[in-house]
Amino acid sequence: MTRVKHILRGMAACILAFTCIMPARAGQDDTPLDRKIRLSGQKGTVYRLLKEVSAQSGFLFVYDSRTVDNDRRTSISKGEYTLGDAIRIITRKPALLIDVQGNHILLRPAAKDGQVAEAGGQPADKDGKNRRVIHGSLHDLETKDPIVYATVSLPNTSVGTVSNLHGEFRLVIPDSLRDSVVRFSHIGYESREVDAMLLAGQTVDFPLEPKVVPLQEVEVVRVNPVREIREMLQRREENYPAAPVFLTAFYREGIEHGRKLIDLSEAVLEIYKTGYHADVAGDQVKLVRKRRVTHVQAGDTILPKMKSGIGSCLILDIMKELPDFINPDDETQYHYTHEAVSVVDDRLVNVISFRQKPQMEEPLFIGELYIENRRKALEEIRFEVDPAHADKATNLFVDRKAHNLKLTLRQAAYIVSYKPLHPHSPYYISHVRGDILFRVRKKGRLFSVPLHFWFEMVTCRIDTVDVRTIPRSERLSPNRIFAETGHVYDKDFWENFNIILPEEKLKETLINSISEVVVQGR
Repeated sequence: MTRVKHILRGMAACILAFTCIMPARAGQDDTPLDRKIRLSGQKGTVYRLLKEVSAQSGFLFVYDSRTVDNDRRTSISKGEYTLGDAIRIITRKPALLIDVQGNHILLRPAAKDGQVAEAGGQPADKDGKNRRVIHGSLHDLETKDPIVYATVSLPNTSVGTVSNLHGEFRLVIPDSLRDSVVRFSHIGYESREVDAMLLAGQTVDFPLEPKVVPLQEVEVVRVNPVREIREMLQRREENYPAAPVFLTAFYREGIEHGRKLIDLSEAVLEIYKTGYHADVAGDQVKLVRKRRVTHVQAGDTILPKMKSGIGSCLILDIMKELPDFINPDDETQYHYTHEAVSVVDDRLVNVISFRQKPQMEEPLFIGELYIENRRKALEEIRFEVDPAHADKATNLFVDRKAHNLKLTLRQAAYIVSYKPLHPHSPYYISHVRGDILFRVRKKGRLFSVPLHFWFEMVTCRIDTVDVRTIPRSERLSPNRIFAETGHVYDKDFWENFNIILPEEKLKETLINSISEVVVQGR
């Protein structure tokens, strides 16, 4: 129980995509836009008609809503058209610039005043540094549900971010990497790659196709879950960095009381992270940028504060701070099961679940380990305090409370993911998320209200050369109440950093709060 306590305390544009339909073969001298397609006479929105063109040709369209209006009503007569003609008729833009790269078609506005409209072209920042920004969202191709915490990255680099709870993302691409591809990936989905130049400056709604692993691709061998975990631990030294690395990370924490977001802090951090043989106490943190929005009012009687949010992100580096449920030599507390085979970035992943044994009545954990099949590296872990015993762990999460309040823990859930920079690189911590939910009832009241604490951190950059410790005078204590940390507010907070986009509720809070001048700095 000691180790469990330690962890608990520490803690409008679019792309039209249609698979299985390949572009028809054309003559050797034909360009893709000269290929013939046959359309039935149709009326409808631009989106619907371009969807039909995509189904006929197999090409994926990439465009910004400022260039092509998805919802405008249009029509096209029945007949045979070249691909280029069909696009211009449907969009009603004869001068539209159409570029074909691979199986993607980029639609761009015509040049004005003699200027050349470059693909993905963007002006330089005020400081003269060029960058390209991609906005968008990811959804399941079949269900249309948003894909949460998907990875959006430039392969073989440390540049990347993750999608938020609505599947939305924002990726900042340095000009030096403008010729890279952007990869969209998530466990259980087919990864997709698109040229960064096609997407730069665009707002895209990107579908990912669920990936079903055919039986013929899986070696038909019964996976022993305990042996799988043991091998994962044995190969920890080769799969995770032994030397210190320097991370640039985006961090965010919030508190919601009832349906109201009452406190939100966001920051860019620099982290000196020791190797996986060292204790987490050796990790060091420096605050680069921060902003805080608070909605606590004079009449509020509950003033919750979050302590050790950043420290929890460091402790949740599971492969460095091994918890009790990753101990295959002790099967007295947990039962392990091989649940399924999944995939991420075309790598097979074994899903190992763990549950506390029925005779255990302490508040232990349940969850799933996603272990890469070949390298036996932990790709992701999702776990939570067993809901059946969560109330017994309430005091482990509460430091101090008013005597007239009763708090009951309802949920303590976490997600931790790791990513390699390339197929042969070590795995680095990529994303950490924690959600702590209480029911709060005042003495003498019949009903309770929810109180939700959450924190998350995403690695935006990894430096492995000339890694140095952070000067003591610049270090931030990761176990303090971060919201109360003073820092000068930066109005250009978002500018050059890859961050986790705020969900709609957070956007509204930020907009309203900034207009009310309650953004706090030093």
